[in-house]
Amino acid sequence: MMGNSFGTLFRISSWGESHGGGIGVVIDGCPPCMDLCEEDIQPFLDRRRPGQSKITTPRDEADAVEILSGTFDGKTLGTPIALLVRNKDARPQAYDEMKTKFRPSHADFTYQNKYGIRNHEGGGRSSARETIARVAAGAIAQKALAFENIQITTYVDRIHNISCPEIQEVPTLEQIEASPTRCPHTGTAENMENRILEAKKAGDSVGGTIICRINGLPVGWGSPVFDRLEADLAKAMMSLPATKGFEIGSGFNGTFLKGSEHNDLFEEQDGQVRTKSNRSGGVQGGISNGEELYFRIAFKPTATVLQKQQTVDEDGQNTELIGRGRHDPCVLPRAVPIVEAMSALVLIDHRMRHHAQCLSFTINE
Repeated sequence: MMGNSFGTLFRISSWGESHGGGIGVVIDGCPPCMDLCEEDIQPFLDRRRPGQSKITTPRDEADAVEILSGTFDGKTLGTPIALLVRNKDARPQAYDEMKTKFRPSHADFTYQNKYGIRNHEGGGRSSARETIARVAAGAIAQKALAFENIQITTYVDRIHNISCPEIQEVPTLEQIEASPTRCPHTGTAENMENRILEAKKAGDSVGGTIICRINGLPVGWGSPVFDRLEADLAKAMMSLPATKGFEIGSGFNGTFLKGSEHNDLFEEQDGQVRTKSNRSGGVQGGISNGEELYFRIAFKPTATVLQKQQTVDEDGQNTELIGRGRHDPCVLPRAVPIVEAMSALVLIDHRMRHHAQCLSFTINE
């Protein structure tokens, strides 16, 4: 099976390239009779779209979504939902030199060698513009999850070597959106923004990390052994462009502890089983345990930099290339809604799978 579909019961298939006619997605498995219109999806795309601040790419796209199928009179039909966002501001001429030269650390080289052909204009399918499909589909997933009172909160916690202090209380959307960096800590956000602008001025780029915190999950979501909840979240995150790492709960730092130090001790609280700590990150044995599920994702610096770098051409000859076109000097601020979307797609799929297996039948003892 080709790698353009994601999910089991709530399944999406995306298509489109950076400088093609547009980006689209088909969602299959959405529950029927749910209120849905373009206005439910557009705010999520607006948070992702380019040109929203001086620290993002200047590409000017409205990213207006169109619902082509799957709804009637403002409600979902239970049939495939097709969404389309048309490309309006493509500038393919900026990529002429990249037709024969490979950008260092970009997908140009691997796509060319795998398929024997590639769309060099804007990176084609390898461009992060394909994540429009994920965010549009994720908006529908988040709308469905809202009936379960599940809250997904995502924010930037490090840019380059500037880290946000640990935040105990879950920040509000207003706090996150107060800065173009999408870091909810004011002082840190200002320093992050300056660091991104410094890199942009030098024709360079910076990476960092994003935290996602999910609250309101019941006990029981996840399908061991291969489809453990954290395994599917890891796949979802590592499928995003520029991702280089994923850790959940204590992550790699947990390896410095002994078992007696790392274990989350159980206790009874108001008639519920809770844990005194949460180094597990809300998942045990691949199944949600009712605590906050939290994980961190690492994003590398944007590969296309506006500096002269050594590379090779399609004939394998040494040459040099200066990146051109419009690119984010740091992908993290715009990656925040993408991480939220992929989290929602994993969660709604596991919600449906859990109900299908464990709650669909009444079996008499």
